[in-house]
Amino acid sequence: MAQEKNKTRPGEGDVVQFLKSVEPEKRRHDSFRALEMMKRVTGHEPKMWGNAMVGFDEYHYKYDSGREGDMLALGFSPRKANMVFYLMPGYQDFSEQLARLGKHKIGKSCLYITDLDKVDMDVLEEMCTTAYKYIQDKYHS
Repeated sequence: MAQEKNKTRPGEGDVVQFLKSVEPEKRRHDSFRALEMMKRVTGHEPKMWGNAMVGFDEYHYKYDSGREGDMLALGFSPRKANMVFYLMPGYQDFSEQLARLGKHKIGKSCLYITDLDKVDMDVLEEMCTTAYKYIQDKYHS
């Protein structure tokens, strides 16, 4: 099977300019906090993915079905209702950290946080570090 084009791909947008445009001000402030934390975790500079996702590093995946593509290794998106954190490849190993994190909701590979002041930032950084290390070990070995 040929490599499919993901809907979400790296873009050419300026991350800082994008984050400066985030409303409301609290979400903008949280966005810059997430930016600095993820730069620290990955050691990579951010890139825009699509028009609203900030991604750090990337990896190439290939499923047993033959489907393959490229995706950000770690990222976030400051949305109107909450901050969305993209921790690949999901939460199967995060139950203990999620219990300590604070107010959040989860999806398959998404962590939704309304206010970073209502979570333990050390736990969030621990989760980001674990998720990023998993990607590094699985796809960059």
